[in-house]
Order: sequence, then structure tokens, then C-alpha cells
Amino acid sequence: MSAAERNIPALVRGQFRSALPSRLGIAVSGGGDSMALLHLLHESFADGEVQLFAATVDHGLRPEAAAEAAAAGQAAAALGISHDVLRWEAGPQQGNLQTQAREARYDLLTRWARRHEIPVLALGHTADDQAETVLMRMARASGVTGLSGMAERRTHNGVTLLRPLLDVTRSELRAYLEHRGIAWAEDPSNEDTRFERVRVRKALQELAPLGLTPAVFAKIARNMAKAREALDWYVFLAARDLAHVQAGAVVLCQRKFRTLPSEISHRLLVRAIQWISGASYPPRRVPMEKAVLAARTGGSVTLAGCRLLTTAKQIWICREYNAVSGQAVLPGQVWDGRWKIFGGDAKGCEVRALGQHGLQACPDWRATGVPGAVLEATPALWCGDGLIAAPAAGMANGWSAVPAGNEEEFFASLLSH
Repeated sequence: MSAAERNIPALVRGQFRSALPSRLGIAVSGGGDSMALLHLLHESFADGEVQLFAATVDHGLRPEAAAEAAAAGQAAAALGISHDVLRWEAGPQQGNLQTQAREARYDLLTRWARRHEIPVLALGHTADDQAETVLMRMARASGVTGLSGMAERRTHNGVTLLRPLLDVTRSELRAYLEHRGIAWAEDPSNEDTRFERVRVRKALQELAPLGLTPAVFAKIARNMAKAREALDWYVFLAARDLAHVQAGAVVLCQRKFRTLPSEISHRLLVRAIQWISGASYPPRRVPMEKAVLAARTGGSVTLAGCRLLTTAKQIWICREYNAVSGQAVLPGQVWDGRWKIFGGDAKGCEVRALGQHGLQACPDWRATGVPGAVLEATPALWCGDGLIAAPAAGMANGWSAVPAGNEEEFFASLLSH
């Protein structure tokens, strides 16, 4: 069957499998890919079994952006779909503009989805986007995870991000739009060769005569995703055998860790660090190689807001004190995105990291069996400079400190990426 003959609406609907959300969000930029997604989802769920909502992020980076967002809203309204414009009020800071814009876009969209009780948000990434992602990661000598490209679905801020067009090419979507007389906007930055993705897009055009088409690269990504799933399963089994969670830290048996294949040990540490730090993306390969070496041979390293240290028989992955030393919340509020501390009268008190000074004020901390460096980055109750309670360090005084994620959630996270 040729691309022109494919039933794209049926293919898109099939991406939802058997579990249809009652409310589905659609990220619409006004460009060809997202406009096609808007109409395809409207066509796929014309019977009304799924209520559709749309949102457009106006980054405020181009004068045309406001008009394009308004046009996207008009297109959604013509289909009877509610539409909101989300503006990036903070704007870019110094650093990689595209990365900042992407992260802001996901944050704005997922916060919007949560406000409207939308559990799933559809994104318009295509097979061409997947091909570009794979080629860029090949240039960085990425491993299996990197070459698996963009995931068909993942969770961000509690919202499932779904990419139902990863098997559909950009040319197929343009043909779909043209056949139905649907207009779309062209972002001039898509031709700006200052951006890596644009250069890669042009390189793909040169590779196509060799058979290295977007569809081929997308298939490579699917193959690598299957390999990643297999590796994740063995990481999960290894963690079940040698890992536990204590005082909010992931603790590994060093003897068993040393026997793991290098790829499994690497992936286990990456996932532990991501789970502790809450980071969406893994640390870079070089610092991770140093962390794996320290874990195998004994030592200590800091990376990604975490600290890895070894004792006689164990490897501890915990929060780095410097990463949390400036955080302060009221009792009952979430501290460091991971802990809640609650108990008696907390008037005039706040929750801060225990630190070395606080640890010295805990006479029984060694009885916990937890290294001091781990305890220093746990929450404690302070009134001014006076330590009131440090539950993780054996100084409870009627207070409790409960991490947001327990051991079973850590194990589950190994299979959820």
C-alpha cells in the first residue's frame, strides 16, 4: 500500500489502543503538522466519545506568532473545539533558545492540561521529526536510549504526552491538508540553518537517494525502542535483586553491582539519579561513566544535583546537599519536590536541609545506619538557627519525614521511561 493510499485517520485512532481518554488535549502551533493532527483527531473522534481541547503556545519570539495563534484558535473553533492561547511570560534567558522554548512549551501545555483535567495531550511530531532526532543523536554517538528517538508516549508533570503521528511522514500530512483545502502557517525558523535541526533536515534530503529516508530512520527508532524495553526489563530485575530505598536514597549492594554487565549497571545508576533528582533527562555520558567507575571501585562523585558515595558494602545515591541547601518551605508543604515533614506545633518554624551543622546536633544519627552525607540532604525542622527535629537522622521529637516516592515507585519508574 502506498503512502497516498494509507488510511491516516484510522492509523491515528489506532495509536490510542483500547483505552480512550474521555478528554484529550491537542497542542496546535498553526503549522502543517499540528493542523493536520487537529483535523485528524476531530475526524477520528467525530462520534463525540472523546471531548477535544486545543491549546497554542505563543513564545513571543516572532511578531507573527500572535496572529498564528489566533488562526489556530479559529481553526479549532470551526471544528467546535475549545482553544486557549498560552503565553511564555518569562521569556528566554541566556543559553540554548530552542531548548528553553521546548521546555517552556511542555510546562505550559501540561499545566494547562492539568487545570482542565485533561489526562492525555497529543503532539504533532512526525516520522520526519523522529528521523531528525535520531540523526542528531547519532552525531553525539548516543546509545540505545538515544537512538530510540522520541517516545510514542511519556509522562510529564502528571500528563501523558502522546505522539500519534510518529509513523506518518510530513509529506503525507501535507497531502492530507491539501486534499481537504486546509491552510497552515510556515514558521520561517524552519529554514534558519543556525539551528541544528534545520541543518539535519537538509542533510536528510541528501541522504534520501541512498535509501536513508525519514521512514527508515523512524523504523530504526522503533527497533531501538524495542531493545531499550528489553534492557529496561533487565535493569528492573537487577534492581529488585540488589537495590532498596532508605532515607530517600537509593542503596545498592556493591558486590552484586560489580557483577552486572556494564550497560545494565550504567542504566541502573542513570535511573536512580533521575528518580532522586526528578530530572526529565539523564546526565551526560562522560560524567555518568565517572559515576559508574566510582560505584564499582569505591569513591564519591556529584552530578545532576545528586551525590553517589560508597561504603564498605553499599552504594548510596542521594541528593547533594548544595542542591537543596537554599530550599525552605512551611511544615506540611512538599520540600525539594520529594518530602513532607509534619508533626506538632510548627509556629515560626520552617523545613530546611539538615546540613552538617544540624547533623552534629543529632546525637543518635549513626544508629540509623545511614551515611552522614546522605542525612545532610534530608529535611529537618528549624526555628531560626535552632534545630527542632530531624526525623531521618534519629531526632524525631514527635515529627515524621515521609518521602513522596517509596521503594515500589522507584522500581516502577525503571519500566516507565
